[in-house]
Amino acid sequence: MTEAQIPVIRSRDNTVLKELRRLAQDSAAYRKQGRIWLEGDHLCRAALERGQKPVLAAFSESFWSIASEKWSLFATKNIVVADALWATISPLESPAPLAFVLPAPQAAAVLPQAATVVLDRVQDAGNVGSILRSAAAFGFAQVIALRGTAALWSPKVLRAGMGAHFGLHLIESAEPSRLDALAVPLVVTSSHQGRFLHESPPPFPCAWVMGHEGQGVGETLAARAQWAVRIAQPGGEESLNVAAAAAICLHASALAGMR
Repeated sequence: MTEAQIPVIRSRDNTVLKELRRLAQDSAAYRKQGRIWLEGDHLCRAALERGQKPVLAAFSESFWSIASEKWSLFATKNIVVADALWATISPLESPAPLAFVLPAPQAAAVLPQAATVVLDRVQDAGNVGSILRSAAAFGFAQVIALRGTAALWSPKVLRAGMGAHFGLHLIESAEPSRLDALAVPLVVTSSHQGRFLHESPPPFPCAWVMGHEGQGVGETLAARAQWAVRIAQPGGEESLNVAAAAAICLHASALAGMR
């Protein structure tokens, strides 16, 4: 496909450009548009490796001139954006020169037997993305994000997830009642009560509940848990960052499941 065969956007007022800008910069825009924004080589490759089909591929004009043959065949439609306008789409200081637009995932049903991570109002996009990466790495195939958690398919969470999204069964904006469908035990962490994780890891599979950065797991949800554990912290700090705690807990579960 040659440059002459695809549209080149050179107007700041172009409708497509405005839609892409909202999609890239507004964490809730994907819910309104029914599409998600993937920016950069790594995320785009991760999507392709999992069989995703972009409905649109967008390129900066200077990048398209050197990469058209490599990237032109994956999307239903390709567009090129003048370099000066491309810089207005991404919120990043150094925007990547390519992006995919994918259909937003459909609402999913809870998988009762799946090893699961439950996110209870985890609000930082970086934390949410990091937890998704740990879930994918340690064999937790399902993530249920309760209402109040950062939007799973927002650009910031996608960037922090580094492609983990496409290997997970994701459910977002869930009410706590959705957890009734789980057939695996709920496990919560605490800095001051419960069994020490290294002494008594919970059964595998299970559903780890990771709570709000400041408030932790809500009382109602904690009361539903069959297990409560704490992470030994010989350094004396009262608590860990939720993403770090999740990585420790999920790793311990992965090891228990291998025994």
